[in-house]
Amino acid sequence: MPLIRFDMLEGRSEKELTTILDAAHQAMLDAFGVPPRDRYQIIYEHKKSRVRIEDTGLGIPRTDDVMIISVTTRPRTVDEKTAFYRLLTEALTEKCGIASSDVMVNYVENTDADWSFGNGEAQFLTGKLGTPKVS
Repeated sequence: MPLIRFDMLEGRSEKELTTILDAAHQAMLDAFGVPPRDRYQIIYEHKKSRVRIEDTGLGIPRTDDVMIISVTTRPRTVDEKTAFYRLLTEALTEKCGIASSDVMVNYVENTDADWSFGNGEAQFLTGKLGTPKVS
C-alpha cells in the first residue's frame, strides 16, 4: 500500500511498462518511506479513442505518452504528496522519456479499516502492519 493505478494509451512495450512501474515505485519509496516490498501497481491500457485527458485550461501540452496515475493510500502529508509528484515526474522523464506535462496524478485517501492484504483480515487494525489506529 499505496495502490497505484496507471491509465495510459495502449502500445508501450513490456520493457517500457516495466521501467514505468519501477520508476514510480522508487518515487513512492523515496516520498512515502514505505517498505520495498510494499508494491501494488496496476496498468490499464486504453485505445486512443477511449481516452480524453485535457488540461483544465492550464495550457499544459499533452502527447500520446499522457497518463493518469491514481494513488489510493492512507492519508499523506502535503510534503509527501508534493515530493511524490516531483520525484515521479523526474523519474519518468529521466528513465522513460515521458514529459512531466504528460503525467497527471490524483490521490484517493482512505483509512486503515479500508485495507485487507489477504486472509480476510484488516492487518492495519489487527496490528500485523504498523500501529493500530482508530479512524
